[in-house]
Amino acid sequence: MRLVTFQFIDRQPRVGVVIGDTIIDLAAAAPLVFDDPPPPPWRLLDVLEGMPDGMGLNGAAEIVAAVIDQIGGADDEGMETSRYGPLTIGGVEMLIPLDEAHLLAPLPRPPSLRCFEASERHMAALARLHGGGMPYYWYERPIFAFGNHAAIYGPDAKIPLPRTTAFDYELEVACVIGRAGRDIPLDEANDYIAGYVLLNDWTARDVQHEELIAGFAFSKSKDAATSLGPWLATPDELDEYTLDGGHFNLTLIARVNGIEQSRGNLRDLAYTFAQMVAAASQDCTLYPGDIIACGAIGGSLLEATDGQGPWIEPDDLVELEAAGLGVLRNRIVA
Repeated sequence: MRLVTFQFIDRQPRVGVVIGDTIIDLAAAAPLVFDDPPPPPWRLLDVLEGMPDGMGLNGAAEIVAAVIDQIGGADDEGMETSRYGPLTIGGVEMLIPLDEAHLLAPLPRPPSLRCFEASERHMAALARLHGGGMPYYWYERPIFAFGNHAAIYGPDAKIPLPRTTAFDYELEVACVIGRAGRDIPLDEANDYIAGYVLLNDWTARDVQHEELIAGFAFSKSKDAATSLGPWLATPDELDEYTLDGGHFNLTLIARVNGIEQSRGNLRDLAYTFAQMVAAASQDCTLYPGDIIACGAIGGSLLEATDGQGPWIEPDDLVELEAAGLGVLRNRIVA
C-alpha cells in the first residue's frame, strides 16, 4: 500500500491509500469492514497505533480490499476515479481524485526523528568538511543524531530558506516504525518496520561545519526543515528491489531545477534498516510513527561540488525520486 496524509474539501488532514489516480479515504470507507468506526478524519499515526481497535495496516488493507470489491475490481493501472463517479457512505466520499487532493507529509508530526549516517561516501564528505578523518567507530555500529520532528514539510511544500550561506539537500530514504519495541533483536527488526518514505534532510553546511569543529552532534544545521513524502510505502511495495541480506537495489535521484545533481543506490548503504532499527532500540523504546533516516545515499551538493557550492538558493526546485517511493518535490522561498 501507498499511504498518504491528504486534505480535500474540508481541509482536514485525512489518511488514505493511493491506487492509480485515486485516494481511498480509509475513515470514509471503514464502515465497509468495521462496525461503528470513529468518524473521519483519521491520522496515519492512528492507523499505525492500531486505532480504532482492530485497525493497523492489516485493517487498512481490509478496507482497501473491500472498496475494490465494491467497485468490481481495479485494472492493471489501479483505479481511475472518473470511471466510478461519486462513491459515498453517509454522504462522505470514499474515492478522492488524486489530482484534486493536497498531499501533506505522511506523518506531519512524527513522535521522533533519528538521522543515521549509513553511507560511507557521505560520512567521508562530512569528515572532509571539518578537516578530520573517518571515525573508527562508524565501521563498528550505526550512529545517528536526532532531528527536529516538529519541522516536517510535505510534498510540494515551500521550504523557507534559513539564515545560511550554504543550504543543501540530502537524498535519503527513511523507515517508519510500525509497533513499539525495545532492545529489538536484529533478526526481528524488519517486523517492526511499517514502511519506507523519501526524506530530504535539509542542512545548513556552514552551520554544520561549526558544529563539527566544536564536537557537537548536528543540531541547528538541521533544525529548519525535513521533507517527507509523497507516501509511506509498505514493505511489500519494495519487494522487487529486495536483495539478500536486507539491502535494496533501489536507485535514488536528486535534481535541482530539473538538472540531476546526485544519484545513488540503497544497496550501497553500509548498514541495513534492520541494523539501524536494532541500534536505535538499544536501551530505548521505539514507538509507532518514529522515523529512522538512512543518511544521504547518493549524496548532496556537499559531494556534488566537493563542498564548494553553488548551494541551494531562493526559488530553486529540488526533487528526490525513487521507484516505488515516488517524487518528493519542494521549492525554496526566501
